[in-house]
Amino acid sequence: MGARKRNRAQELKKLNKNLAFAKLNNCPTSPRKMRLVADLVRGMNVESALTELKFNPKEASRRLEKLLLSAISNWETKNEGKSIDQSDLFISEIKVDGGRMLKRVQPAPQGRAHRIRKRSNHVTLVIDSRNKK
Repeated sequence: MGARKRNRAQELKKLNKNLAFAKLNNCPTSPRKMRLVADLVRGMNVESALTELKFNPKEASRRLEKLLLSAISNWETKNEGKSIDQSDLFISEIKVDGGRMLKRVQPAPQGRAHRIRKRSNHVTLVIDSRNKK
């Protein structure tokens, strides 16, 4: 690795010191349904996002709730001496990308067939501290 590339990598590592993230790959729901729930909690504090997800009736909210708890656990592992209340954690970034599609065939009238696309998605959730100390 060249010197410039190594220096840039070290700078990025310092910037991402306070960040903690969690990923959910190949979640078997459509990305559109997951984005509806993700848009609800984007930019919220962690505590209010957890209560929002807990009382949301959609299936995607259960999966995002577990993902958020995982990201909080990752943050606690990275920052052992700090408490969650003092650091004022919030969801800084949440991305929902399309995953692979399982293609199935639905029989149709007169010998035809329609294609069914069973979609999946990938979710990346990043939490950060508002208090940069």
